[in-house]
Amino acid sequence: MNGIVQTLGTLASAEEFLDYLGVEYEQRVVNVNRLHILKRFNQYIARHTFSGATDAVLRMEYKVLLEQAYSDFVKSDAVTEKVFKVFQDATGMKTFSVDSLRASMPARR
Repeated sequence: MNGIVQTLGTLASAEEFLDYLGVEYEQRVVNVNRLHILKRFNQYIARHTFSGATDAVLRMEYKVLLEQAYSDFVKSDAVTEKVFKVFQDATGMKTFSVDSLRASMPARR
């Protein structure tokens, strides 16, 4: 396993990732979106095909992905980005059929 990957595995907070990879950030953005940023970063990592053969190249690729994840929440917000399932489920109104409502009600005598 590459040294950069091992090091990233030891980091815990959004600030640790941002500082380690040298991504400039505003604390107020991180305070509100830290979990969203890290989740989006993880999504970008999962979709990315890494080309780097050296730690320096890998580090740059990870930095670009984290900058992109952070930028998503500078330009937008958690509800719009829908990183977590709770926000994905919250879109639109839930609809129920009349039949499903009838079935859930106690029978009248």
